[in-house]
Amino acid sequence: MAQAVVLLASLLMFSNVAHCAFSPTLIVDMAKILIDNYCSPEKLAGLEEAIDAASSNTEILAISDPTTLAGVLADGVKKTISDSRVNVTYEPGFVPAPPPAMPEIPPEHLAAVIKATVKVEILDGDIGYLKIQHIIGEEMAQKVGPLLLEYIWDKVLPTSGMILDFRNAVSGEISGIPYIVSYYTDPEPLIHIDSVYDRTSDLTIELWSMPTLLGKRYGTTKPLIILTSKDTLGVAEDVAYCLKHLKRATIVGEKTAGGTMKMDKIKVGDTDFYVSVPVAKSINPITGKSWEITGVAPDVEVAAEDALDVAIAIIKLCAEIPGLVQAAATLVEDNYAFPSVGEDVAEKLGAVASSGEYKLISTKEELEVKLSADLLKLSGDKCLKTTSNIPALPPMNPTPEMFIELIKVSFQTDVFENNIGYLRFDMFGDFEHVAAIAQIIVEHVWKKVIDTDALIIDLRNNVGGPTSSIAGFCSYFFDGDKQIALDHVYDRPSNTTSDLLTLTQLTGKRYGSKKSLIILTSGVTAGAAEEFVFIMKRLGRAMIIGETTRGGCHPPEAFRVGESDIFLSIPIKHSDAAQGPAWEGAGIAPHIPVPAGAALDTAKGILFKHFSGQK
Repeated sequence: MAQAVVLLASLLMFSNVAHCAFSPTLIVDMAKILIDNYCSPEKLAGLEEAIDAASSNTEILAISDPTTLAGVLADGVKKTISDSRVNVTYEPGFVPAPPPAMPEIPPEHLAAVIKATVKVEILDGDIGYLKIQHIIGEEMAQKVGPLLLEYIWDKVLPTSGMILDFRNAVSGEISGIPYIVSYYTDPEPLIHIDSVYDRTSDLTIELWSMPTLLGKRYGTTKPLIILTSKDTLGVAEDVAYCLKHLKRATIVGEKTAGGTMKMDKIKVGDTDFYVSVPVAKSINPITGKSWEITGVAPDVEVAAEDALDVAIAIIKLCAEIPGLVQAAATLVEDNYAFPSVGEDVAEKLGAVASSGEYKLISTKEELEVKLSADLLKLSGDKCLKTTSNIPALPPMNPTPEMFIELIKVSFQTDVFENNIGYLRFDMFGDFEHVAAIAQIIVEHVWKKVIDTDALIIDLRNNVGGPTSSIAGFCSYFFDGDKQIALDHVYDRPSNTTSDLLTLTQLTGKRYGSKKSLIILTSGVTAGAAEEFVFIMKRLGRAMIIGETTRGGCHPPEAFRVGESDIFLSIPIKHSDAAQGPAWEGAGIAPHIPVPAGAALDTAKGILFKHFSGQK
């Protein structure tokens, strides 16, 4: 009631002076038109009572110019009910146009008319292009259907992708919506396309897909792009909105006008004022919402003049996607570290692609995101994903001084009470690089902790790196009198297993196998760091304190997908799983689980207690 009063007040806000220019009933007559015809009557709740209360108002309208008055009235209504489509105009001499009727055109001339008014082309790449400015209704479709098939539809039907150009579509018939949508859906099951509420009849009509059509359907598997602009209006907006939310079409271009399913222009009493009011509204069964007022938002937003070029590029990408997905599946099957999982992922990925889930992909970036999401879902492995092929940096030739500075910032050491050593580094290096500077690392890092009675290795922020230096690093914590098998690593591309053994020769002294060793971990600890933790825990050489590690993988390899510039990151190696699950995917559980932030204090407390008990 309050909103209705505000509306009426906005319409009567001029009636404050004592000179009558127009009929005092003008405002009330206009408001009644809205009450009886506006498509969303819930916005006008209580207006009728407000009009009755105001009907005795004898104040007279102040604005003498009728065009100005119409503009002010229109402004007040639009703002009050938040609907820019409603309009009030002053049009003396206006004669309503009769409803459009199908002209009686001789059959021999009808074909020429159709060819002149509907633009159809076959673009490069076997892409059908159909420019539509008016969506015909059921009556006309029945009369001209055979000619439409012969001169238009049968030309674009065999194409591998289609573009519907609605950028200049500004009119249409509601009865034509099921026809056009049904050509891009399957005959069964029937689909509830839309519901249209008509205010004047107070009836809701449900629009459903049609089980039978004149001619063949385009189907649901081939790509369909709809071009839109800010001028796309009315029924064309509804078709675009329906096909978008049925996930059958990709919308490319600009947000549409946000018009209405049906607009009536109604004369206000005996005056020359007219109210243009939307008398019907769409309620989409999928979204529960409408495109009216707000417009249809494109999936790919570009300027209208660029939409066709973008649409062509999308369809060409769509044509490549099945081959790219199959190529990705083959790469996984041939190279993934766990063969049985790789075969299963490849089979299921092919099934996902065949289901049509990739048909609405519109950019390479979307394809990469979708492919990564599917690989993760099917494998459970966060390391199996698309990646950027970043070229290797050119080799550096640093001076010894530069090496020393680099090592100082890469390693952190300390010696705590009771001669407990502390070593932190956040990434493993490549063996070839490490070997070249091994003596520098020994001099500036290792010598600071080698003579401690126990050592805490902090890997809580270690994100991995190459595993080539793992054998060497592990060797420092075992005695040199015999080689120890640290791990058995399976390589999928070569289908071979190699033994990871301790090294017989090292730079600098060994820490040995007798002194206490604690490793700190967190959910960040990944890759090569997990391989080190896995080995030291499995061989009983270290106590692990902190959080379960990330569950990453051995350093993955990058593989090009087909001839594209898309790359897959595929783990190709895995650790020995003969005696139970390895660490890949699941991570490594600590002996003593504590929050990462508390791990160091916990380790120090255990070692302090141990050494205090020895005294």
